[in-house]
Amino acid sequence: MNKQKKFILWFDELGIEDVPFVGGKNASLGEMHRNLTKKGVKVPNGFAVTSYAYNYFLEKGNVKAELKKILKELDTKDMRNLSEKGRKAREAILKAELPGELREEISSAYKKLCREYGQNTDVAVRSSATAEDLPDASFAGQQETYLNIKGEHALMDSTRKCFASLFTNRAISYRTDRGFDHFKVALSVGIQKMVRSDKACSGVMFSIDTETGFKDAVLINGAYGLGENVVQGNVNPDQFYVFKPTLMKGYKPIISKKLGSKRIKMIYSEHGAKQTTENVGVPYEERFKFVLGDDEILQLAKWSCIIEGHYSKKARKSKPMDMEWAKDGISKELFIVQARPETVQSQKNPNVLEEYVLKQKGTVLVTGLSVGTKVGSGKAHVIKSVSDIGNFKAGEVLITEKTDPDWEPIMKIASAIVTNRGGRTAHAAIVARELGIPAIVGTEKGTEIVKTGTDVTVSCAEGEIGKVYKSKLKFEIHKVDLKKLKRPKTKIMMNVGNPDQAFDFSFIPNDGVGLAREEFIISSYIKVHPLALQHYEKLKDKKVKDIIAQLTYAYKSKVDYFVEKLAQGVAMIGAAFYPKDVIVRMSDFKTNEYANLIGGNEFEPKEENPMLGWRGASRYYAGSYREAFGLECLAMKKARDEMGLTNIKLMIPFCRTVDEGKLVIEEMKKYGLIQGKNGLEIYVMCEIPSNVILADEFAEIFDGFSIGSNDLTQLTLGLDRDS
Repeated sequence: MNKQKKFILWFDELGIEDVPFVGGKNASLGEMHRNLTKKGVKVPNGFAVTSYAYNYFLEKGNVKAELKKILKELDTKDMRNLSEKGRKAREAILKAELPGELREEISSAYKKLCREYGQNTDVAVRSSATAEDLPDASFAGQQETYLNIKGEHALMDSTRKCFASLFTNRAISYRTDRGFDHFKVALSVGIQKMVRSDKACSGVMFSIDTETGFKDAVLINGAYGLGENVVQGNVNPDQFYVFKPTLMKGYKPIISKKLGSKRIKMIYSEHGAKQTTENVGVPYEERFKFVLGDDEILQLAKWSCIIEGHYSKKARKSKPMDMEWAKDGISKELFIVQARPETVQSQKNPNVLEEYVLKQKGTVLVTGLSVGTKVGSGKAHVIKSVSDIGNFKAGEVLITEKTDPDWEPIMKIASAIVTNRGGRTAHAAIVARELGIPAIVGTEKGTEIVKTGTDVTVSCAEGEIGKVYKSKLKFEIHKVDLKKLKRPKTKIMMNVGNPDQAFDFSFIPNDGVGLAREEFIISSYIKVHPLALQHYEKLKDKKVKDIIAQLTYAYKSKVDYFVEKLAQGVAMIGAAFYPKDVIVRMSDFKTNEYANLIGGNEFEPKEENPMLGWRGASRYYAGSYREAFGLECLAMKKARDEMGLTNIKLMIPFCRTVDEGKLVIEEMKKYGLIQGKNGLEIYVMCEIPSNVILADEFAEIFDGFSIGSNDLTQLTLGLDRDS
């Protein structure tokens, strides 16, 4: 019998070309199970109840005729009409019995799965519509998913519920808006062995950066428990970035790790068939640990590259992917449980650069993770329940706990969206991207702090951290057609201080980065004085010790925290511009600036004029800071040698004499940073008159100069910049 007339198809019988029979999700699971398990990608086994089976059910039980009658005078603009028609349509499906021959085949397939995995095995039951998850028709979560389903009776019930979910209010509205015939869209049901991530963790992964469209990074989000909380935006997950080009060369390029609050997790419920899962709180200490180890992050990223490579080869064009993963808490194994094409960034025109620029400063009310790079403003409207969405007006800013597909009618007319919970792969973020509006997720207290009726500006144009400002601030939109730009003969390199903006900046025509300062990374990411981390036990201030203990809880040691965070901050910039040169300047805080870091005042002297004091190269080879400079060197070595970012060059600031330069170079050698080894070049800032006067001698020991015009002007003319 051909596939068109089958009720059941196993994953190993399916491929991506089978979307008409089993929908996007199931076709993709089959494609991976059949082709990628041999490449090491683990996909739990399962089978699909086909779209033919769905249509057979509608015809056999006379359900189709009843549905046509119910939907005759449908008006999706009238919420009451839509709600009533949707309810009646779902009831018609739920009260109809599955035909005996269909029940028999589902039962037989489930028994076969039980023989593979054990009696009464637990399965995930997922809807897979034949027009869902196609590149031009993907809206987050159109149909339902049921987890931890055990036994034949519960499986039949869940299958019927999946069929009914093709007629949720939002699905009816979506098809009507897109011009899809309700009866040309069919539904397949995927039945897959559950991964026991309730005892471990799970999440979402993209083979492209979801905010900027940077194609060389894998973005991984993860939280404890079953994956629905990450997808639905119920939790603020951990976030990881891995750099693809050097990963595939055998390096370990985890270029960013950010801890999420992860307050709840979804686990198996003990309440029986009526409630198969439940949310419980995550113990306080667990929240401050990353859900994945480094080896697991790298494993998932490799699978992401394999999956993207396979689908790209099949499509004969680049095919960034959106995937769901899960870790089994019993076997400790990782699995991929879904994969589909990414539908927003991959469709954008890479030759048009659009930049939103705030023209005013304002008071920040709340911050969270920015979604996209736009700015929006309007009156804030705080809505805590979906039952109140009828009061929302076009152009307002939606402030809420989290969203799900029921909120989509008002999301379409909002000027911006702000949520308390959720990460970059949550429902609110996905829909905001598709609609092209700014959103800030995971603000924690947005609904408490922002009041309804307040004029606000939602800015996602300032990097990874999105800000909600009080009042409507002026902003401009700059659009540049990069194809029309003429490149100058002179090489133009950029200044980049903030790693969160590096991916975005990489799209601007450039010849690399001429100056990447460590100071921003140390003050904004690390926040702690390196010596306070090295000598934590000797710190006198208990409050300072408590802050440091919390910041470093997820790391093996206080020193590891500094080295990892600095290496990752620099690596984000190095990766964004790879393989072009990125010149990183070693730290150049003055003593008063170092003292402002957490724990810093216990290690820094008071100077009358820090601008001319103990700064730059003089700190690196002598005195108490020498061992802290060693940590900076270890971080640079990690970024270059462990992550493979050999395009990173290093630069020494404020080097007063040639001998001082030699001492610093010797100090760097102790930590494995050797000029010429692995292509390492060491530059020097030319910002002191002696650098100019003795330029030939400095040139003998350094690989290049960068002119620091501010300091050089001040010191040549004897001016005071601090007064």
